[in-house]
Amino acid sequence: MQPTILHGVFEALRIGVGFLWTAAWAIILGLTVTSLVQVYVSKDRMARVLGDGDLNGLAKATAFGAASSGCSFGAVAIGKGLFKKGAHAVNFLAFMFASTNLIVELGLMILILLGWEFLLAELLGGLILIAVMAVIVHLTLPETLFDEVRATLNERDRESGVTEDPTCGMEGSKEYSLTTDGGETLEFCSEGCLETYRQETAGRGGWRDELLSWGGWYKVANQYRKEWSMIWTDIVAGFLISGFVIVFVPRWVWNALFIRGDGLLVTAENAVMGVTIAVLSFVGSMGNVPFAVALWGGGVSFAGIIAFVYADLITIPVLNVYRKYYGWKIMLYILGVFFVTMAFTGFLMEVLFDALGIVPDLAGGETATEQTYFELNYTFYLNLVAFALSGFLVYVYRRGLGAPGEYRDPVCGMRTDDDGPSASHEGTTYYFCSTACKRTFEEDPTEFADQHPAVRSQGHDH
Repeated sequence: MQPTILHGVFEALRIGVGFLWTAAWAIILGLTVTSLVQVYVSKDRMARVLGDGDLNGLAKATAFGAASSGCSFGAVAIGKGLFKKGAHAVNFLAFMFASTNLIVELGLMILILLGWEFLLAELLGGLILIAVMAVIVHLTLPETLFDEVRATLNERDRESGVTEDPTCGMEGSKEYSLTTDGGETLEFCSEGCLETYRQETAGRGGWRDELLSWGGWYKVANQYRKEWSMIWTDIVAGFLISGFVIVFVPRWVWNALFIRGDGLLVTAENAVMGVTIAVLSFVGSMGNVPFAVALWGGGVSFAGIIAFVYADLITIPVLNVYRKYYGWKIMLYILGVFFVTMAFTGFLMEVLFDALGIVPDLAGGETATEQTYFELNYTFYLNLVAFALSGFLVYVYRRGLGAPGEYRDPVCGMRTDDDGPSASHEGTTYYFCSTACKRTFEEDPTEFADQHPAVRSQGHDH
C-alpha cells in the first residue's frame, strides 16, 4: 500500500510541476505585458470616471480593470479604495471582476492549459457577466445602504488612522512612508509601491523615452516584482493542488457532485455546482485555472468549468475580506449577486457554445497522467526566452539600474534615499529600503560592510 501512495504523490507532483512548466512562459509574458500597462497607463482620474453608474462608467471600469491585473485580494483592496472615493457600486464590482478575469496572463494560461474554446468563453462570458451583474445591481441595489457603508468606511478608516497607498489604493503602512516637498506624509503598502511613487515623480517624459532608459525599465521591473509577489502563492498552490486532485480524487466523486447527461437542468446544476466548488476551494486568482484542468479531467461539464473559473472573487477567504470592509449585509449582497451572475453566465456559455457546435470534446486528447511534460519542444524554447526576460527584469531591479536615490541598500542592492531607515557601522552610515533589511544588516554588519553605501553613477542612466 505504501509504495502505491508514494507513487501517487510523485505522480501528483509530476503533473502539477508539469502544468507549471507548460504555462510558465505564458505567465511570465502576461505579467510582463501587465507590468508595462500598469506603469505606462495613466490612473490619475480613475476614481472620478468611475463615479457614474451609467454605461460609460461601466465600460471604463471594465477596461481599467482588465489593465489593472492582480490577485483576488489585491483587486478587492483596490475596489475598496475606489468605492471609498465615490465609485458607483456597479463600477467597483465590475472593476474587481475584470481585474481578475479579463487579464492577459489568465487568458494565456487558459489557452495553454484548457484550449481556445475556454478562452473565448472566458472573454465573451466575462463581458456578459459584467452586463448581467450591472442589470441585477441596478434592479436590486440598496442605494442608501451602500451610501451608509461608504460613509461608515471612511469614518472608520479616519478614526483608526488608515491611509491609502497613492499608487495602488491599498492600505498604507508607516514602515513605508515619505514626506513630500510640500510637507505631506504619504504611506505605501510596500516598498515596491514606494519605489513606484518615486519613479513617477522622477519621470522625465513619454513612455518611448522611458523605455530607452534604465529608469523606464526599472519601473517595469519593479512592477513585475510586485505582480509576482501578489500571485505566486496562488499559482504554486493551484498547480500542486491540481496534481493531487487528478491523482487522488476518484472520478465517481465528480460524477456524484455534477449530474451527468443532457438537458438544460443538467447544465444549470453543473454551473451552480461549479461556483459552489470554487467558493469552497480556497484557491483564487490564476491558481484556479490548473484546478479547473483537474475538474475537466474528472468529467465536469463545460458550464461547470467556466462557472468555476469565474468565481475566484467569492472564495471563503475573499468573502471574509468583504465582511471586514463592508459588513455582513454588503458581503451577502455581493455573494448573492456574483453567485447568480457567475452560475447564469456559465450556463449561458454552454448553451451558446453547444448551439454553435464548439463545446470542446473531453475525450479528444491525452489525460494529464498520459502527457509527457518535459520535452525538447516549443514549450522548452519559449520558456528559455521567458526565463531570460524574467532574469533581465530581476537583474535590473536587484541592481537598481535607473532607480531613484543616491544610496544603495547593502543587503538587497536596492537604490534608496537618505530619508529611509539607516544604521552606522565603523563610522560609515548605510541606508536601507526597509526596516527588514536594516534588521538583517544589524544582525551581522560585517557581512555587508564591504558594500559602498553611495551609488557610483558610472555606467547608469538616470
